[in-house]
Amino acid sequence: MRTAGKAAVVAGCIDLLQGRQGTDDALLIALAGPAAQAVLDGSAGGKEGYWPRVWAARGLLHAWDDRATAVIVQATADGAWRVREMAAKVIARHGVGDALPAVSRLRTDPVQRVRAAAERAVVLLTASST
Repeated sequence: MRTAGKAAVVAGCIDLLQGRQGTDDALLIALAGPAAQAVLDGSAGGKEGYWPRVWAARGLLHAWDDRATAVIVQATADGAWRVREMAAKVIARHGVGDALPAVSRLRTDPVQRVRAAAERAVVLLTASST
């Protein structure tokens, strides 16, 4: 996967976040390391569970392209709190201004870790806009 390049990694992460089937197993292994094998074997919800989406969002922390904006905004409404938390972290790191309304809503999320990540994102986004 290392030789695939940033564009391929971003595209794969977008596909994973959108729940598209058929994503290359090598991408999951590259994103998650040894933990991916259990998911590939069907544990923890398998490839349809939330872990691949968490790993995909985390991948966007390191390999970002603006074409991932819409999917990272959508990820703030994911049913899995770990995905929402990671989406807020991505938004903060990359200053995704279009995500401000979505990440602002996460400040009332039922999970404290999501609220904390959202608060950080809101602070960073609003500080950069002044």
